Amino acid sequence: MGSVDENSLRESTGQAATAPLAYQSGFGNEFATESVPGSLPVGRNSPQTAPHGLYAEVLSGTAFTAPRAENIRTWLYKMRPSAMHAPFRRMADGHVRSGPFIEVETPPNRLRWDPLPMDLPASADFIDGLATIAGSGDPASQAGIAVHVYRANASMTDRCFVNADGELMLVPQQGELLVFAETGRLHVAPGEICVIPRGMKFKVELPSGAARGYVCENYGAQFRLPELGPIGSNGLANARDFLAPVAAWEDKGRTEVVSKFMGGLWAAEWEHSPLDTVAWHGNCTAYKYDLARFMAINTVSFDHCDPSIFTVLTSPSGQPGVANVDFVIFPPRWMVAEDTFRPPWFHRNFMSELMGLVHGVYDAKAEGFLAGGVSLHNSMSAHGPDLATYDKASKAELKPHKIEGSLAFMFESRYVFRPTRFAMESPQLQKDYDGVWRGFKKHFSAE
Repeated sequence: MGSVDENSLRESTGQAATAPLAYQSGFGNEFATESVPGSLPVGRNSPQTAPHGLYAEVLSGTAFTAPRAENIRTWLYKMRPSAMHAPFRRMADGHVRSGPFIEVETPPNRLRWDPLPMDLPASADFIDGLATIAGSGDPASQAGIAVHVYRANASMTDRCFVNADGELMLVPQQGELLVFAETGRLHVAPGEICVIPRGMKFKVELPSGAARGYVCENYGAQFRLPELGPIGSNGLANARDFLAPVAAWEDKGRTEVVSKFMGGLWAAEWEHSPLDTVAWHGNCTAYKYDLARFMAINTVSFDHCDPSIFTVLTSPSGQPGVANVDFVIFPPRWMVAEDTFRPPWFHRNFMSELMGLVHGVYDAKAEGFLAGGVSLHNSMSAHGPDLATYDKASKAELKPHKIEGSLAFMFESRYVFRPTRFAMESPQLQKDYDGVWRGFKKHFSAE
């Protein structure tokens, strides 16, 4: 195989350090993109000699024999094969944890945390600032999830991350991210999400300073759009609003690659950057989505739709209709229901709910649930509006009202979320969260 003509590659403006961001639209599409003309083979995946002296390599996101509708894979055309690296060595996990989550006992209590502070050491990047809040299942069984909070004050420059345990959903809450994955670059701001496939290498840069947000690590089947059923062919998250990157690459020297494998963090020194993909085609790619494009559907008469109506993406568990994890949002929307208590009702659910708040005030909690914070209501725990919210909503004049300036979300799972020792011993854990439901009076009268 011939060598890469680095001068011609630089002149193509495909180099990630200088190329403007561009995107391809669609969810689950078969994309094809090249940053150098003629670098993507035509009519075959693995020619005897790939164009421009590149190496052909496939990344399979599912088993080869998965049903066609679920099968994801991408052919990458790289400057060097990913197999060319030294052995990985074990490194400290920091505050990162994986299933089985058994280091502390899981209480039946409702739990809520204030935002984790940005009290990081100097030059702490995305990996350094990861802290696991809770999770379920374990990577070995390929079922369950982990939920982390990321905090960072420095870009990953000579460092990349790869997760063999699951796909990652990033939900920024503070600060913008520039996610550079093997399939290209994505700019992701608060109000957007980014999903990175299992096994895809990437790094996170901070174009606007310090950043904080949430991460869902999905051990199970990859996220996909939920079925619409009686809703029909339109609504909720529309496929065309998901954006995948165009091919981009960097060619540089020594890079540390941190791998999460079977729950532990491992590191290896590479002689080159693994983000050296010049062209690719397939449907296994990093992608982003602007949550403001979600078409919310709600009642126009009385009562509530179930919150599942706000599902953006879902990871099935194998039992139809019962998710490994659903990603649900509560975006700006009109409330018009007549003769209806409009905030979320009191409830006890089969599914377990872990919530975050990107900005604003959640409509079921008048105070205490802060942007960047986390609440956890596990299976069958009773919860709902706090006393202040109930008192206000039960007496409100029922005019049409728009919830504005707020974006909350929920990771909802069939599995119980088990909090980590870090989360249970964190000073941000609210010691009197149960108090938000204190003081409800009995109004019953048999007359």
